[in-house]
Amino acid sequence: MSDTELCYLPAAEALRLFRKKKLSPVELMEATIRRAGVTQAKVNCFTYTHFDEAMGLARKAEAKYAKGRRTGALEGLPVGIKDESYIEGKPTSNGSLVFKDYIATHTSPMNARILKEGGIVHARTATPEFSCAGYTWSRLWGVTRNPWNLKFTPGGSSGGTAASLSTGTSAIATGSDIGGSIRIPASNCGLVGYKPPYGRNPDDPPFNLDFYCHTGPLARTVEDAILLQNVMAGPHPLDIATLRPKLTLPTSFKPIKGWKIAFSMDLGFYRVDREVQKNTLAALDVFRSLGAEVHEVDLGWTEEALDASMTYLEHLFGASVSRLLAEHGSKLTTYARAFAKKGQKSKAVDFVRSLDMANRMYSTLGPILEDYNVLVCPTSAIPALPADYDQSKDVPKINGKPIRNAFLGWAMTTPFNAMSRCPVISIPSGHARNGVPTGIQIVGRTYCDADVFQAAMAYETAQGQWYRSEGMRPKL
Repeated sequence: MSDTELCYLPAAEALRLFRKKKLSPVELMEATIRRAGVTQAKVNCFTYTHFDEAMGLARKAEAKYAKGRRTGALEGLPVGIKDESYIEGKPTSNGSLVFKDYIATHTSPMNARILKEGGIVHARTATPEFSCAGYTWSRLWGVTRNPWNLKFTPGGSSGGTAASLSTGTSAIATGSDIGGSIRIPASNCGLVGYKPPYGRNPDDPPFNLDFYCHTGPLARTVEDAILLQNVMAGPHPLDIATLRPKLTLPTSFKPIKGWKIAFSMDLGFYRVDREVQKNTLAALDVFRSLGAEVHEVDLGWTEEALDASMTYLEHLFGASVSRLLAEHGSKLTTYARAFAKKGQKSKAVDFVRSLDMANRMYSTLGPILEDYNVLVCPTSAIPALPADYDQSKDVPKINGKPIRNAFLGWAMTTPFNAMSRCPVISIPSGHARNGVPTGIQIVGRTYCDADVFQAAMAYETAQGQWYRSEGMRPKL
């Protein structure tokens, strides 16, 4: 196989070849590092790299497979880790000049599980500062670009993760989602991105107690997303919010013939780009071809839903960032500083109002999901923002008209952080004319993770996996 073919192998397929001794972890890691050498200057998806250490660990994994020793669920795979979580003794910057010299003193729970299962952290993936944007650039690391069209962002805040997977410089990779930060980049880069229900996967304090916040996988295939999700999931003794018992997802499912699928093109209030609408309708036809009934539904949601979600984010997330303003305000990006200032102004009464709205939203979504297996809607109302977009001063237009909320008014993800116990997966729906991918979200009943994966797997099987051939990959 060529380097490119190796780098775009599904992670699950690479593991099968490792076990059959038809591929070595060393071969895959060498190809991945060479691929990074070719693409990093263009895409800029990595912050820190650990290539020498990764090669040493690949040799150890190779020896395990050669000797028939017990191997972990991710043994020998190059795993990109978002540069916001921690690995003891390694740098973590959170995309900020404030933490450019920080060395972690502990390992985050999900990273510990990945390392225990033999995943090799060859690189850390870029984020916007403190992960508080739906695009990826920072003063510390510069602009991360979308491999499908370098003029656009790969999304955020897990943008470096998505760009790496799309470029073929990680086999599998991690993300986190507090307002769409897994699903937005999945949509922008033609990937599978999973926001598990709150409590399914552990996180670091204090955001393990923020029910909008979810750690989860990004991958090039549904099976790969399941592979990483099964490693990340389960109760953890340091995270009181994690659920018992551990949920292990299957990798094969029954057909969805006879399913009832609800869909909403705009969730009641979003303005949606015409190309996104076209690709969403085509995706719905795939579900119909599989024997599912598809019906449009009215959630009864208004822009109050987005306003309440933003209020929640500003009150907890923004207030957290605001603690840095007095000492480090001059080092912050424009967007992080603006977000922090909003956090300073947030009041408890506003936060309580956001909880009231979440309950009102679920009072219509919950009954719909009792009547339907899943809900489908676009992931993002636009294909992607410009790579250097700045929510503190820029306002995107959709179908020629400016939107009201420049922060996340174009992302159709945030309402489902308010609906945090619902599992949501984003899968590709097509491409826009500018080459940037688009995506759809599949939303399930509370804690019914397998349902959204069953629908996603059926869809992917019918459509065929993205990235499976040269013509389905970015031209870099």
